[in-house]
Amino acid sequence: MKCENCSKKKNEFDTLANAKILLSDCLACDSCMTLEEGARVFQQNQKEFFRVLNLNKKCDTSKHKVLVVSLCPQSLPYFAAKFNISVNEAAKRLCGFLKSLGVHYVFDTTIAADFSILESQREFVQRYQRRNQEEHALPMFASACPGWIRYAERVLTNLVTSHICTAKSPQQIMGSLVKGYFARQQNLSPDKIFHVVVAPCYDKKLEALREDFYTALYNSAEVDCVLTSGEILQIMEQKNVSMKDVTEVAVDSLFDDLKEGDVVRHDGKRSDGYLEHIFKHAAKELFGVDVKEITYKALKNKDFQEVTLEKDGETVLRFAAAYGFRNIQNLVLKLKKGKFLYHFVEVLACPGGCLNGKGQAQTEDGKPDRALLAQMEEVYTAIPVRLPETNVHVQRMYQDWLEGMDSKKVQDTLHTTYSAVSQSTSSLDIKW
Repeated sequence: MKCENCSKKKNEFDTLANAKILLSDCLACDSCMTLEEGARVFQQNQKEFFRVLNLNKKCDTSKHKVLVVSLCPQSLPYFAAKFNISVNEAAKRLCGFLKSLGVHYVFDTTIAADFSILESQREFVQRYQRRNQEEHALPMFASACPGWIRYAERVLTNLVTSHICTAKSPQQIMGSLVKGYFARQQNLSPDKIFHVVVAPCYDKKLEALREDFYTALYNSAEVDCVLTSGEILQIMEQKNVSMKDVTEVAVDSLFDDLKEGDVVRHDGKRSDGYLEHIFKHAAKELFGVDVKEITYKALKNKDFQEVTLEKDGETVLRFAAAYGFRNIQNLVLKLKKGKFLYHFVEVLACPGGCLNGKGQAQTEDGKPDRALLAQMEEVYTAIPVRLPETNVHVQRMYQDWLEGMDSKKVQDTLHTTYSAVSQSTSSLDIKW
């Protein structure tokens, strides 16, 4: 005999399952998405999330999933600004809300960014040391932004793909942590976990679909579904729930029964801080210079800035931050002309950086919400900075889980490859 949940024709989530994203919200480049990919992106919405929640309520336990949600640190200022609460309170109330829906674990992706930054730092130093032997060693481009990666692989192709850092993004390293490390700790098969990431932009949905982030042995993706901050807010609104009315619940930790403490960030004002961390690390490792503060020099606009290191009257490091495709295209033009002066560029598709992702920083009519963005930037910069090198859990995992920092498992787990992808004739006409 079926239980009440199994016999229901409608359930508590059905009224929420109609929210869809528009491909115009995505930064994917013109004609770079196949019809199949488009269909799979449409599946990455609240409806898929609710489908798993509903299955977990039914009698057939063989279909139950352990539901894990990972929160990007750039999403938390959105909720803090929206509800006029602290970022720590936002994290706990968001955790409480998700668990009230039926989510089992809520994690913070900062630890994944720790791994990504550390691996990017090491790779840059290695590339710099090989720059005279390998043509494509430098410049090195950051790999954390999926909109940029998509553009590079589908449009710019071999011109830049060999220059992209091979370290996975924080989202996908979090996928490895949840479906690898956490699954092993819980004695679970990866396919028994449904992993959702809450992120500020729609391009993260595309990133989750990459074939290199899928394990055929378990028929399991590292990230099963990406929901934007705005989509989470839609769920709250449709359930008539205010963040201020939700009970605070501490965010979970990947380690035993520990709970996360206060929210921390990396040393970047609008992103995960790859430029700052790699610059300081390279200055120390390559030139013995201990850089305390970084001074940005704005060039053509506030989203194109430069950082340099001088030693003995010579510029030995020249880094840049290029946000938005106007600046990216200018950089690519310089690369084509052989006039590229930079050793490293932190590339982000969104003008203003990750906080300005289209999944959280737009008004209802699709225009940039500049007032909200200013609030989010203020909240984000007030979060304390923690250096990746000081995370004792990361250092322990390198030894206990990854078999050492130079192991094959580190390469397999924390790195990937980027290459030119031929255009498909069955593509969707998507404009920037």
